[in-house]
Amino acid sequence: MSDDFYCDEVLSGRTAVNTVRETENVLAYHHTRPSWPVHVVVIPKVHVPSLTDLGDEGVALLPELLEVVRDIAAEVEAREGACRVLTNLGRYQDSKHLHFHVNSGDPLR
Repeated sequence: MSDDFYCDEVLSGRTAVNTVRETENVLAYHHTRPSWPVHVVVIPKVHVPSLTDLGDEGVALLPELLEVVRDIAAEVEAREGACRVLTNLGRYQDSKHLHFHVNSGDPLR
């Protein structure tokens, strides 16, 4: 298995997810192993390595990707009173596929 959970498991359909929002190029879903009480992951549907390595596809997808992140963050903030939006890079990025976490609440672990 490669180091891209999102292409290998989620986008291939091998791992089922609970979809929050889906557009032509973006998928947002409830994390399969949440670290917070509210934990949504937002990914591009094509492989984009990271925020600092957008590859061939990433630059064109950023507006749509960030619009979905923004909309979900606004919904979570309105419902929960606060939220975080984060992405990891380098050794902090376990899966080498650009993804954003939208979360709220105290860490579960």
